[in-house]
Amino acid sequence: MEKTAKRDIIIITLVSLVSAILYLLLEGQIMDYGRERSHPLLLRFMPVLVIQFGMSVLGILIVLLKNKEKLSDYGLIKKNAVSSIVGCLFVSIPTVVFLWLTNDIHGFLPFQGMFLTKEILHSAFPINVIGYLIIALVWGLGEGLFYVVLSKKINILKKPKGLWNLGALVCALTAIAIHGMIGFDLKTIVESMATFILMYGSIIVYDKTQNAWGNLLIFFVIWNAL
Repeated sequence: MEKTAKRDIIIITLVSLVSAILYLLLEGQIMDYGRERSHPLLLRFMPVLVIQFGMSVLGILIVLLKNKEKLSDYGLIKKNAVSSIVGCLFVSIPTVVFLWLTNDIHGFLPFQGMFLTKEILHSAFPINVIGYLIIALVWGLGEGLFYVVLSKKINILKKPKGLWNLGALVCALTAIAIHGMIGFDLKTIVESMATFILMYGSIIVYDKTQNAWGNLLIFFVIWNAL
């Protein structure tokens, strides 16, 4: 099991790292192209989708298919669902407070952090429905599962003890790095601390409840939703 976990961690890390590097190299072109309304919306959406899919979905999808694992193996079950949801919402409080104090709450809309979400929702049917479902699957289900799967693989190698959880630590630091919360100004420090509590805490909740519904929920109602 440990050998499999090591291989899985390498696969997830390499796939996500390659996608992240591509994004860093092409960020300017991707964003400029995505905002250029003279191009069809679908074509502008594809580069963003491909990068996000590579960073958060492709690696874990390869692992799940390779090992013939089920989503229920990662906590998508009924047992302890309420405890998972309540626990994950609780550790989200610092992030919500931070957004409120910095006037960064723009109203509730899941995945509005992806800059094309509103434009997709205002497009004609069925493009708006299909596009939003794809966003929900990749930015919501996919990203939420990414941290759950990665943390479980890491914790196979290093068993959690009490509140010490190496998988949670790696996931928290990964979330901070990916979303560019690196700096020494007060706002960045506070934001990174709130994100650390959110991500580390949510993985602790998953580890204690063995239920991941709360981990997914925060990506629908907190992360990029306010």
